Amino acid sequence: MKILYIGDIMGEPGRRAVARMVPRLVAQRRIDVVIGNGENVAGGFGITPDLAEELFQAGLSAITTGNHAWDKREILDYFPRERRLLRPANYPEGVPGQGSVVVQTSGGEELGILQLMGRAYMPTLDCPFQVAKREMAKLRKRVAAVVVDMHAEATSEKMAMGHFLDGEATAVVGTHTHVQTADEQILPRGTAYLTDIGMTGPLHGVIGVKKELAIEKFLTGMPRRFEVASGPVVFCAALIDVDARIGKALSIERIRILD
Repeated sequence: MKILYIGDIMGEPGRRAVARMVPRLVAQRRIDVVIGNGENVAGGFGITPDLAEELFQAGLSAITTGNHAWDKREILDYFPRERRLLRPANYPEGVPGQGSVVVQTSGGEELGILQLMGRAYMPTLDCPFQVAKREMAKLRKRVAAVVVDMHAEATSEKMAMGHFLDGEATAVVGTHTHVQTADEQILPRGTAYLTDIGMTGPLHGVIGVKKELAIEKFLTGMPRRFEVASGPVVFCAALIDVDARIGKALSIERIRILD
């Protein structure tokens, strides 16, 4: 089983890159299932039902989110209706949506997807490690292969989750910081790991935002409304090859394409 996991999709430039690149990569690399983080697709902040449907039409089988999951009010009613759109599983009980899903690949195999969010320098939620233990036990009763999106600020927290789930999860990949890291590896017990997949969006911004606006905020410390940058686009993803029978990763490859 080959899994393509696309990093944080930033605004309209990121959506355009997904629409162009996904069909090409699926054909060239014989990819079985595509997942992407979509919490920034609506102008950099949140996601709407129409934009979620646009990503599903582009070939995504599931969409993860994060701390911007609720930025657009119209998404609140959509979360309970669309199980393929995930929010972090460690949000308190009773919030809309769900934190995990099982999808079927193009080859008929099943893959579990679990979304978690870190707590270091992030909104305070339930413990992602305890929630991971609970949710993984449920998913592994249904499927052998499970991919985890660890949406977190701190590198150490992402690494700790990778080792915590080594041998249980098929892959633990990080999102949120928008900068692709160069530490892809197979951990000792067979889990693929990458601290951050990176961003799919404007190359010459500050994590996708117009650089002038970000610099102004750093210079003044004053609140500033951010806008998605324009210009060349980078497509960042991770390609994970999996033995679906036992749920172990065979390889993980960083993908970074200037589109």
